[in-house]
Amino acid sequence: MPNNFPPVVNSWNEWDTLREMVVGSADNACFEPAEPGSRPAIRNAPDQPFPTGPKSKEAIDLANEELAGLARLLESQGVTVRRPETHDFSAPVTTPDFEVENQYCAVCPRDVMITMGNEIIEATMSRRARYFEYQPYRKLVYEYWNADPRVGWTTAPKPSMKDGMYREDFWEWPLEERHAKMHSFEFCINQDEVVFDAADMSRLGRDILVQESMTTNRAGIHWLKRHLEPRGFRVHPVHFPLDFFPSHIDCTFVPLRPGLILTNPERPLREGEEKMFLDNDWQLVDVPQPVLTNDEMPMYCQSSKWLSMNVLSISPTKVICEEQEKPLQDLLSSHGFEVFPIPFRNVFEYGGSLHCATWDIHRDGDRQDYFPSLRYEPLI
Repeated sequence: MPNNFPPVVNSWNEWDTLREMVVGSADNACFEPAEPGSRPAIRNAPDQPFPTGPKSKEAIDLANEELAGLARLLESQGVTVRRPETHDFSAPVTTPDFEVENQYCAVCPRDVMITMGNEIIEATMSRRARYFEYQPYRKLVYEYWNADPRVGWTTAPKPSMKDGMYREDFWEWPLEERHAKMHSFEFCINQDEVVFDAADMSRLGRDILVQESMTTNRAGIHWLKRHLEPRGFRVHPVHFPLDFFPSHIDCTFVPLRPGLILTNPERPLREGEEKMFLDNDWQLVDVPQPVLTNDEMPMYCQSSKWLSMNVLSISPTKVICEEQEKPLQDLLSSHGFEVFPIPFRNVFEYGGSLHCATWDIHRDGDRQDYFPSLRYEPLI
C-alpha cells in the first residue's frame, strides 16, 4: 500500500472522530475462576460459592443483545464495526507454571488490546484465566498488519503467572494493613515481572497515563516507558490512593476531549499528580453518583458502581452513555456533548461497560501535544 493512502490503524487519543472499532462478544463466556490474581464473589452473598464453568445461555444472550445494540449505534454514526472470533473459553489453560480450569470471555477487548497511533499492542494481562485472551483478536490483527506496512504490532512479554508472582495473602489483609499498603501501591501482584492490562492506560496524544493497580505493576509501567518513550510518547504513572482495589483507569479518570476529563469523586488523583493537567488548563469534572449503588449491581459483577462513568466517545462532541445514568447524561449535555444513551446493564456482569467493551482501530487526527507547558524528563 502506498504511504499516501490513509493508514489502516490510526488512533492517538480517546476522543477523535471514530472510524473503525472492535466491539466485544459474550459468545461462550465463562465465569472467571478463583486464582491468585482474582477472588470473585457473589454480590451480597460473599460466603456462597461463586459459580464455575460456562455462563447461562440467557446471560450470554442478554449481553450479546446489548453489544449488538452498541454495534448498530456505531454503524449509524458511520463507524465500521468489527467483532472478535468465536473462542472456546471453557477450555482449561495449562502451562509449565500454572493451571486454570477455564478462561473468561471476549466482552472487553479494551483490557487486552490497545492502539498507540499506528501500532497495536497486546498487553501481558494479569490473570491466568485471561492468558490467551488475545486469541479472539489475532485474525483481525493479522488483517490490519498485512493490509498496511505502516502498522506496528507488539506483543508484550508474557509473565509466568506462577504462584510467586502474586501475593496470595492480599485477599486476607485486614483493613489496617490494606490501608497501610495501599498507599505504597502494593496489591496482589508483586514487582518481579512485567505485568499490565491495556485498560489501565489512557491515551492523550503524546502523553499516556498508566494507572498502577492490581492489574498493572511498576515493572509493567517501566516496560511501557522503555517501549513508548523512544517513539516520542511521554508515559505518566498515575495513582488513586483511596481506591482499595484499583483495576483499569476508565472507571476513574476519563478524558473526553482536549481540556476535559471526567473524574471520580471517591478516587482523587494522588496529591501533585493533578499539576500537569491544571498547569495546561485542563478541567477535571467530578461525575455525579451513579444511579445504581454497589449493592444494586448485578449479582455476578465484580466491578463497582463506577462503571457508570465508563462512557465511549464517538467524537469530541458525541458520547455514548448507559441509558439509566440520567445525572451523568445531564452533566455531559451541560458541557456541550450530544449524548447517545443505550442499555448496557447486562454487560456489567462481564466486568465492563461501553469503553471496556470496545477497542478503537481508527480515529481521525494525529499525535498532538495537549500539555505544551509540561516539563518532562523521559526515561530514555
